[in-house]
Amino acid sequence: MNSNINNRAWRKSRVSNGNQACVEVAPLDDTTGVRDTEARRRGHIEITPTSWSTLLETLKG
Repeated sequence: MNSNINNRAWRKSRVSNGNQACVEVAPLDDTTGVRDTEARRRGHIEITPTSWSTLLETLKG
């Protein structure tokens, strides 16, 4: 996992609601980081570029 993860440019969707019920994403060295906005201290997962593209295309449906 990448060091200094909290110093990365984490962002959440513009359409997220005010109660922080969303996920955040950040570009990492060779992956995309994904974490729960409400539980940042629990860590994150890292997704490869191919898997990230597949996930986004699936969600767009």
